[in-house]
Amino acid sequence: MPLHTALFFSVLINTLLRCAYVVGQYPWPSSLTNNATILQSPVDGDITIHFKTPPVGTCTTIFPTQKQYTGYVSLPPHKLAPIQQNYYINTFFWFIEARNNASSAPLTIFINGGPGSSSMVGMFQEAGPCEVVEFAEGKFGTQARDWGWDRSSNIIFIDQPNQAGFSFDRLVNGSLDLASSSVTFPPSGAPASQPGYIYLNGTFSSNDGTATANTTEIAARTMWHMLQGFLGAFPQYNPAVTSNTTQSGPVGVNLFTESYGGKYGPLFAAHFESQNALRQAGKLPKNKTLEIRLASLGIMQGCVDDLVQAKYYPIFANNNPYGIKALSLVDQQNAASSYLGAEGCQQQIQACRSAVYAKDSANEGDVASVNQVCKDAQITCYETVVGPYMSSGRSVYDITQMNPSPFPPSTYLEYLNTAEVQTAIGVAINYTESNIAISKAFSQTGDYERGNQVSQLAYLLALGVRVALVYGDRDYICNWLGGEAVSFAIAGQSPAYAPFYSAGYADIVVNSSYVGGVVRQYGNLSFSRIYDAGHLIPAYQPETAFTVFTRIIMGTDMSLGESVDLSTYTSNGTANATYTNKAPDSAEPTCWIRNVNSTCTDDQRNMLLKGDGAIINGILYDKPSDWHAPASSVSVEAGYPGTIPPAMTATSLPADNPSGAARTTQVVPTGVYVATSTPSPSHKGLSSKGIVADLTVVVSSCALVLIQALYG
Repeated sequence: MPLHTALFFSVLINTLLRCAYVVGQYPWPSSLTNNATILQSPVDGDITIHFKTPPVGTCTTIFPTQKQYTGYVSLPPHKLAPIQQNYYINTFFWFIEARNNASSAPLTIFINGGPGSSSMVGMFQEAGPCEVVEFAEGKFGTQARDWGWDRSSNIIFIDQPNQAGFSFDRLVNGSLDLASSSVTFPPSGAPASQPGYIYLNGTFSSNDGTATANTTEIAARTMWHMLQGFLGAFPQYNPAVTSNTTQSGPVGVNLFTESYGGKYGPLFAAHFESQNALRQAGKLPKNKTLEIRLASLGIMQGCVDDLVQAKYYPIFANNNPYGIKALSLVDQQNAASSYLGAEGCQQQIQACRSAVYAKDSANEGDVASVNQVCKDAQITCYETVVGPYMSSGRSVYDITQMNPSPFPPSTYLEYLNTAEVQTAIGVAINYTESNIAISKAFSQTGDYERGNQVSQLAYLLALGVRVALVYGDRDYICNWLGGEAVSFAIAGQSPAYAPFYSAGYADIVVNSSYVGGVVRQYGNLSFSRIYDAGHLIPAYQPETAFTVFTRIIMGTDMSLGESVDLSTYTSNGTANATYTNKAPDSAEPTCWIRNVNSTCTDDQRNMLLKGDGAIINGILYDKPSDWHAPASSVSVEAGYPGTIPPAMTATSLPADNPSGAARTTQVVPTGVYVATSTPSPSHKGLSSKGIVADLTVVVSSCALVLIQALYG
């Protein structure tokens, strides 16, 4: 899977030539400032915002009236003091209005994991309003996604920490070797041993590991400042200061994270709330800061705490719902012993946290002895507990698939690395899906094992924040057994949540014929197991993921979507989630040249190095005739910068039409399904995508970047 592989991907030669210059922080290159609005934050004059409205069709939405903004929130050096930050921070964002009632809709912040993964993964492969398609040789466009999360929320995708995705400290020319995923400075010609099309010159961030966050705590501080800048520039989307007409109670900000987001989410949310408390206490000036009122925190496929989750890696590898024995019983037992043994994973994590508490309680990652203890714990846990699975040859992101897995497709990497798209969104940097410099910076401090996330989640519950854990049941690297254990650990630190233990697993009813998983819920705490989903849940089960997401942000019951009093609500059902399923066949690999390490076999890699085969639309084929042009209907439904597709819905739901009924005879994809009971008969364990639902319309306002690098 491409989410957490530390690769650097380039643009086409002409795009690279367009970006072939070296610039410092200021002045900004013309591609960033042309047709862009540049302003100082009205909240904090140290913060600068550069943004523009991308041309229609850049990301095709259901309604052409939905506003979009792309750009950067820029922080000067030393803004994070007392953190030693002697570099610029330019954080890229892509914001999209909700399909309905954007002025009163909730705001959702979406961040991917890594550490170092771009949130354009979430935007284009998972939950964004559009997806990239090829509609001819050398031509890409975007189609509106029926189950995009803009269906029920304003949403912003943020590339963080600094240097992730389109974010950067400074722009530097360099050379990208697609075969090895390495970037070198300054740019140079291709080695004589490989073809030029896999060795490209372009513009990148510095790839300096000292010019980004190296702990989750530092990333949280950066994110708070970034949101101060964004919400200051766009107060109309700040739920703390806007009215709400589509659901009872105040609208809040929703933070959704994934994978390493199991670390990010709890700490980011807790930091936001602590800043709110400082404002209320008069320790932060209210006229220079904004409240970020958190309504819900959603963690999808989160690696939250190895002290809770690590023991479940060997268990899941041997005993999972698909009957796959990725580890023998003997190997499972050996890994379990390694976790519990003297100087094993468990003890080393505990030693790491003791050292952090004693010498680096602020988690600034600047105490060498603490970093070493925590890094050693990280390495030990990977080598002895997590790593034995790798010998199975199966994907860590989907246990049913062998490596390399072709899903989800990497088409969007080609699209974002075209000159017209980069001009449309106002960037002058070549897009990279994951940044190894960030991964290494976090691994050097042992951030993965520093912990305290469970306590932070309990703290958020005590403040009334909804905490939702959502796990697909085919993922290994942050598997659902470990996620379930985290949910119990949170309840164990929350005295008021003792009833969570006795709550039953209820069916998640997605539409009139499909059950997408099961959920245990008490009050504001929920744990969901999603059937037939790997690491990127919305990519596998778009309708189920959207339904669960919307029920979380609306504060309804997770099973049916009904309005309930969460202060007393308890789900009813079986004590355990015991559903078993049949594994699908393993798919044939597709070799994307911008994602070589994750998608290409050894033979395909050798073909690339020899210059064999044919590359069409970013995919390696044995011969040109193996490529087949997409159906002509694709071009009718796909837009590209400056052009909307002919089939694009030409209506919108006006603000004075809260019933959700579109004034058109066309069925418009809005709203979320509300059930009254589990359908009978019902389908389970099948993809919900494409199942036609009889919708009751309710208008609502990776784990690792190159696992070896993360662990050492």
